[in-house]
Amino acid sequence: MEDNVVVEQWDSCKPHEGKVVAAVFPHSDDFTFFAGGTLLKMIKEGYTGYFIRLSNDEKDSYDLSVGETIHRIEQETAQVAKLLGIEKVYDFNYKNHYLEYTQLTEIRHRLMGPFRFLKVDTVISFDPWGHYEENPDHYLTGKVVEAACWMAGRHQDLPEFKDMNIMPHFVTEKYYVARGPQLTNRIVDISSVLDTKRKAIALHATPVDNMWKTYLAKHADGAGRFANKEDFVETSFVREFLPPFRGIEFYEKFHYISPVEY
Repeated sequence: MEDNVVVEQWDSCKPHEGKVVAAVFPHSDDFTFFAGGTLLKMIKEGYTGYFIRLSNDEKDSYDLSVGETIHRIEQETAQVAKLLGIEKVYDFNYKNHYLEYTQLTEIRHRLMGPFRFLKVDTVISFDPWGHYEENPDHYLTGKVVEAACWMAGRHQDLPEFKDMNIMPHFVTEKYYVARGPQLTNRIVDISSVLDTKRKAIALHATPVDNMWKTYLAKHADGAGRFANKEDFVETSFVREFLPPFRGIEFYEKFHYISPVEY
């Protein structure tokens, strides 16, 4: 991490009343694992929160049909959104694991609409400058979100929106996450909402089951570290998801871009 990492403080006085945050991720469970506690903090502090899910998550089950996988994860996503207080989920339903560079203009266009209509102040998404990301849905989402945040404020881009009274609007504050190395300059202590994050993770039953069964198949000889799914989830996504930092055991980390920098 950077030496100048800021530990973002909690404020019970709702300092962000009237502001809008959009979490934009390709998959249902991405924002919960990487930023569920932070999104919950923002909503508690006055933000109205939205989740824009780019893919249909059809690949994120172990032994279910495509149709059943899509249906189950859509229902689970709605349950997580209700738990965290998210106002609405927008499903773009692109084919899971098949986001392509050729689609980025279309996806950017589709993101600019809700960015303008909702007047999004803050976005949470994958870091377009993160390193060593294997999943194409992750790194392409980061790139298209970065572009849409900027172009949404340009009055010559999609000018027909103005005739629908949807005016240009820059998204100027970003919380970017990454699985691999990134420029980390902000963390959020999520200790006070950790139990809620645990409940949210548990609601992602289909993808969690996929990860657990994949783990069991990988360690079919019984030599794996975990004896049950509960220990696997608690260790992998809570207790050892990130190493302790400055005495803070449970936190989420970000490449943060402030409105001032913008």
